[in-house]
Amino acid sequence: MQLRNSSSRYGWVSIVLHWGIALVVYGLFALGLWMVGLDYYSSWRKDAPDLHKSIGLVLLAVMLLRVVWRFVSPPPPTLPTYGRLTRVGAKLGHSALYLGLFAVMIAGYLISTADGVGIPVFGLFEVPALVSGLPDQADVAGQIHFYLAWALVIFSGLHALAALKHHFIDRDATLKRMLGRQA
Repeated sequence: MQLRNSSSRYGWVSIVLHWGIALVVYGLFALGLWMVGLDYYSSWRKDAPDLHKSIGLVLLAVMLLRVVWRFVSPPPPTLPTYGRLTRVGAKLGHSALYLGLFAVMIAGYLISTADGVGIPVFGLFEVPALVSGLPDQADVAGQIHFYLAWALVIFSGLHALAALKHHFIDRDATLKRMLGRQA
């Protein structure tokens, strides 16, 4: 399989980024649900949020890389069998997923830096608190982070259902292209 995207399918860099980011997002969502239920005496009460933040910041860096990669190696064009509505829907859906991913990570950053303290990343380095002290910053960002995380998981589930619809009902190559198979 080729490194870069071609006119008929995605290259392995795009495929690894796509599926890797999907796994990390669902993993972070599960970790987030689990950690908010931890009681005060749990040994994970501090470690789980630190892990969540570290993985989230690495994901932010990977997402920035993914955006750069889209310019370096543009995705294959939509299939010619797509109608206008499907093409527009795909463009809007992908844009919403990207915006949602960045927004949920920015909200998480704003929660974590509301007190003016940077975020340690796996104990290796610290991301500084560039924005802090906004009125109710942690609470407002927390609400945004919570609802966007749910919206992102639901919307990515719809994205997966759309790919399955293309594969099993329309019998087109949409899913095959993201699996690295020839259309």
